[in-house]
Amino acid sequence: MAWTENYRSRIGTPEEAMSLIKSRDSVYLHAGAATPQIFVDAFAKRAMELEGVTITHILSLGDPKYVTPEMEGHVRLNSLFTGTNVRESVNAGRADWTPIFLSEIPGLFKNGHIPVDVALIHVSPPDSHGFCSFGVSTDTTIAACKAAKIIVAMVNRQMPRVHGDNFIHASKLDFIVEANEPLFQAAKVELSERHMLIGKYIASLIEDGSTLQMGIGAIPDATLFYLKEKRNLGIHTEMFSDGVVELVESGVINGEEKTLHPGKVVSSIVMGSQHVYDFIHENPFMEFHPTDYVNDPYIIAQNNKMVAINSSIEIDLTGQVCSDSMGRTNFSGIGGQVDFMRGASRSIGGRPIIAMPSTAKKGTQSRIVLDLKPGAAVTTSRGDVHYIVTEYGIAHLHGKTLRQRAKALIEIAHPDFREELERQSFESKILH
Repeated sequence: MAWTENYRSRIGTPEEAMSLIKSRDSVYLHAGAATPQIFVDAFAKRAMELEGVTITHILSLGDPKYVTPEMEGHVRLNSLFTGTNVRESVNAGRADWTPIFLSEIPGLFKNGHIPVDVALIHVSPPDSHGFCSFGVSTDTTIAACKAAKIIVAMVNRQMPRVHGDNFIHASKLDFIVEANEPLFQAAKVELSERHMLIGKYIASLIEDGSTLQMGIGAIPDATLFYLKEKRNLGIHTEMFSDGVVELVESGVINGEEKTLHPGKVVSSIVMGSQHVYDFIHENPFMEFHPTDYVNDPYIIAQNNKMVAINSSIEIDLTGQVCSDSMGRTNFSGIGGQVDFMRGASRSIGGRPIIAMPSTAKKGTQSRIVLDLKPGAAVTTSRGDVHYIVTEYGIAHLHGKTLRQRAKALIEIAHPDFREELERQSFESKILH
């Protein structure tokens, strides 16, 4: 096999790999649980020798040494989805943030809007035919690799092989660092009583035979808890974690009634425990595809009874949803929320859902407000919104007047804030 000789000739150290990055290069970093920390660490040792390097990634995990204050002038991050590890640098102005639908990020690489001089990726060892799997995170990485001038791969014995459009041939790898490192894992969150109430309300909107999109966190986990008695559920989602695997193992999720990719869990990213990574390895029930496919609203809508479940930071009384900022402070990113809200709304029997606790800051602040905070982003427009869920119930806003929307939202607000919201609504002439 000719590729094996080339493969062996390209193996080196992380330090040698990082020597391929030059000043003013545009570097793509594989993200999520696939964040190649050995490259991040090695690059940090070299970065002070360079100038004007840009690093681009979606949600990353681990220690982002490239965003520390001393890196200014040497390296600048372009975050396409801001996680907790880079949030401070974005809001301090040391890093940039690009608001973009997750479905459209691969197009930024394909059309050269974001050039890729070097792609730093994390893959499984090659199979007998020379194909490496992107494993837990195909996301936007395939498009970045196709655009890259140089591909540097961490080939990790612990990266699972996942089926779907999720492979790259070893001959495409310009430099290889072999590793045997555990992947980043997502800690299981504690579920509060109000998370459980929200999950129960969401579950009441999910019919047997539905196909689900949900992320990771307390509300998705609480919802999955209440789906144990459902039948023939399917999954078409950008991301999932342990709760989905538990329902697959129990037979609740079998994909038998899916109208697109029946009998398959379709996703792009997974972050969870080692059990999840073991479960998806060489499992033909799992198919990972890039986000320009998984998150395409036209593709999503082909799943009948598509239920999209997303979260919010706050929502105003007209139905405008803010999910990625706290006023002018960047919190996360648009991600796939709008992709799936629009896809589910066009699905036969589909239900787009925004779910959130009714209050923030230990109950001192209502998440349902007259007006969004100054500078707050509208992630999902009031024209896209359908169902809003809090621990106090469900508000169905689609096709409703501003007056009807305000009344429905006040009914699911925390009781401590309902009177004030009513007063504000009358003063602003929403209610009269």
